Amino acid sequence: MANEPANRAAFDIQAGYCAAMDAPITARVCTALATAVDRESETGRRVLDWMGEPVADALALRLVGGLHALHRAGFDPALSAVFAGAETDLVRVAAALQATLVAQDAALLPWLDGPPQTNEAARSAGMMTGILHLAERYGPRFEVLEIGSSAGLNLLIDRYRFDLGGVNVGPDTSPVTIRPEWLGPPPPNAPVKIGSTRGVDIHPVDVADPNAAARLEAYVWVDAVERQARLAAAIAMVRDGGVDLAEGDAADWVEARLAEPQPGGVTRVLMHSVVWQYLPATSRERIRVAMDAAGARATVERPLGWVMMEPNRDLHRHEVRVRGWPGERPMELVALTHAHGAWVEGLSPPYETRDYVMRRGAYAKN
Repeated sequence: MANEPANRAAFDIQAGYCAAMDAPITARVCTALATAVDRESETGRRVLDWMGEPVADALALRLVGGLHALHRAGFDPALSAVFAGAETDLVRVAAALQATLVAQDAALLPWLDGPPQTNEAARSAGMMTGILHLAERYGPRFEVLEIGSSAGLNLLIDRYRFDLGGVNVGPDTSPVTIRPEWLGPPPPNAPVKIGSTRGVDIHPVDVADPNAAARLEAYVWVDAVERQARLAAAIAMVRDGGVDLAEGDAADWVEARLAEPQPGGVTRVLMHSVVWQYLPATSRERIRVAMDAAGARATVERPLGWVMMEPNRDLHRHEVRVRGWPGERPMELVALTHAHGAWVEGLSPPYETRDYVMRRGAYAKN
């Protein structure tokens, strides 16, 4: 049964996330939408009658993405004044948004059909942090498998340049350098050589298609100028060099990839970021079982690793966790990270015995 008050409240909740992430314009848009959404448009009716869990479904960000796309296309001066931050009065902001919902109903309605397809390249800083921990254990050579790859921007992890607390990885000539603010001890200063990267997504985004790229760009908050520039550069890298990105079910794909022969002297690593929560429970269990079985077969000559950067909803933080086989060490928390990779906090062993306090406020969902 639809819960209109809860659906409206989801916009206020998202506004809080945005404010904590230094995104005041997007926060203001979300706050205004909590009251601006009405039943004068099909889009408004669908939002208010949403049958799912609105926060988990990222309902607010679906609609904000559509509105941002209209702003980027120059649809209306009043809407652009809102997204440019020129209009800050909440009453006038709400009026502009309400008018847009009616005037652009047909254009906005499809944005509610699926969750935001964000693909933040800077999240690869967290995953490279995990790979460095595996490199210290097993050596420098890797093949990377990624689930939930979206547009494949994190499949460029072998082509980005990283500065992680003074530990440098990747080609000096890369057009994209990922240098998060670093807190705590740096990761292991181990050499990394990634021979291949492959990924899968249930609905991959083809950034060679201008419309698909524009949709991806619309999901990046208007406040995040640095993220927008990095996204444009990463899209150009995909268009120039391509990525190995398949369409398919994550569990099916992982099982098939783990069954393939593994080169000697190479660590096969599964990585993912902000995707685990979106997989069905049955898929998560299949992947766990497949990784445990492959881990039991792993040898010093053919190791296996698992690196994840996923939100901990109970503690309201994003965590980088690592497991490697062979070895008896369980999945270990090695770093905390900003949801979009703006900062990373390296942790010291023993990784699971301290109560790490979130230092940067609440985390956004997108």
